Amino acid sequence: MRIARFSIDGNVAFGAVEGDPTSGPGGPGSLDGLVVDIIKGVPFADFELSGTKVPLGGSGSVRLLPPVLPSKVVAIGRNYAAHAAELGNEVPDAPWAFFKPSTSVIGPGDSIVYPSFSHEVHHEAELAVVIGRLCREVPRERVKDVILGYTCANDVTARDTQRSEKQWARAKGFDSSCPLGPWIETGIDLAGAADLAITATVNGELRQAGRTGQMIHSIEDLVVNVSEAMTLLPGDVILTGTPAGVGPLTPGDEVAVTIEGIGTLTNKVISRG
Repeated sequence: MRIARFSIDGNVAFGAVEGDPTSGPGGPGSLDGLVVDIIKGVPFADFELSGTKVPLGGSGSVRLLPPVLPSKVVAIGRNYAAHAAELGNEVPDAPWAFFKPSTSVIGPGDSIVYPSFSHEVHHEAELAVVIGRLCREVPRERVKDVILGYTCANDVTARDTQRSEKQWARAKGFDSSCPLGPWIETGIDLAGAADLAITATVNGELRQAGRTGQMIHSIEDLVVNVSEAMTLLPGDVILTGTPAGVGPLTPGDEVAVTIEGIGTLTNKVISRG
């Protein structure tokens, strides 16, 4: 099931997306031809479909929002060897975690606002793990039970700031630096999520192309490692790292992250107004 969070006539709701986003009339990534069946309740507990369906594409009043509003986004750095190498970094022995604040989260179609303190902003396409239940110290064999599903993410990074400051809080956590979406795919199991194609394009030009199977530390490794230190809440997100090919974004660019079996997350870059 693909679970979206959306607004309609000023109200926010969750719904189940129906239709094939890869073969609609608008082409791959388009919302044309898709409808969303409004959920009674929230996806973190038992829920029912209302049977009330509204179209996602076209000029209607429905707008996709970030699929969750996480209390925290825990991101993992240098989890692909080729990406670590392209930036001249060593591969860490254990998962290397950092935070992106909730205020960094935006949804599909929202604008990435180029920060005033940076002159070198990069895209980083990533698989995002969405936590479905309160958990702490999750054993490896229970990891599958605490994951609601997966979505696309872009760990937008002020690379010059990352190099110049010891902590990555500003470089990785500025407003609009964490696009998520377009929805949560709940129909992928751990084995499937362990080998998905992931790409990033900028203005239609392929920049990144990898597979989640290239991750150094697996999804199980990451959930175990993070939950050893902190309680994870429903809707929290773990970013799993980016494959090689990261590169610059400039105002006016359109960046799209596509993950096999999930969908396409598209955002435009704008200057701060």
